[in-house]
Amino acid sequence: MFKSGFVAICGRPNVGKSTLMNGLIKHKIAIISPKAQTTRNKIQGVLTDEDAQIIFIDTPGIHKPHNKLSENMNKMAFSATRDVECIVFIVDGSEEFGVGDEYIVEKLKNAKVPVFLVINKIDKLKPGTVKDLEHHFKKLYNFKKIIPISALNLENTDTLVNEIKNVLPEGPRYYPDGFLSDHPEEFVMAELIREKILYFTHDEIPHSVAVEIEEIKKLKSGHLDVSAVIVVERKSQKGIIIGKGGAMIKKIGVAARKDMESLLGNKIYLTTFVKVEEDWRNNIHHLKEYGYNSKD
Repeated sequence: MFKSGFVAICGRPNVGKSTLMNGLIKHKIAIISPKAQTTRNKIQGVLTDEDAQIIFIDTPGIHKPHNKLSENMNKMAFSATRDVECIVFIVDGSEEFGVGDEYIVEKLKNAKVPVFLVINKIDKLKPGTVKDLEHHFKKLYNFKKIIPISALNLENTDTLVNEIKNVLPEGPRYYPDGFLSDHPEEFVMAELIREKILYFTHDEIPHSVAVEIEEIKKLKSGHLDVSAVIVVERKSQKGIIIGKGGAMIKKIGVAARKDMESLLGNKIYLTTFVKVEEDWRNNIHHLKEYGYNSKD
């Protein structure tokens, strides 16, 4: 009997949602950064084996909103928990349980599907801590199961996959074997560039950056010529991204291009430009233009 279904992964920012999904499907679909709120869209990754197909929906970290973009990110996250077969709620076991976690638990109490609690980063915990955490969470909600893991090391993730399979219904292969994500090339390319910006600029460019792929040309050689625009909110941020003598934007471009070539298996020529759109995160038109508008 072949099983299939959709699984939402939710939690606060920076708890390891994208790391888990990328690790489970053994491919980089969602971008990863040490900064919170890296994921801005619902990102779909597909895990297919002999007896099941699991479509994971990685969601933006649920947080206190500070602008229209933040509000839309939260809406995207909660809307992803509808019309799924189960929900995986991830917490960072190395951090104290806070009001953000409590808020999510209260929301999940309305869920009509099984909710698995995943305690991540057990590789950072002292012996005995996991049992204490499990005891604490059992008081809050009747989770289908509490599963401690290390998403980074893929420790105990097989247990999580098997538990998910147990609650999936009999169903078809929604996607063919080898299919990893439903996002188009443009989306993945833009996300990879944004990841490098977050990584190389540290705290100088927090979340005021968006990336838009303007054009992809297929050359006679079969290689791809890609033009991308990096959008920031202030002139000072533009200067930081370009860097002295263009050094920073070159570093970002080289790193992003390498990831693109690895992902797509093709030679890529990447050209990047930077433009300023003041306060774009509160502009509905720009949110739609850059793919961050939620109708839910």
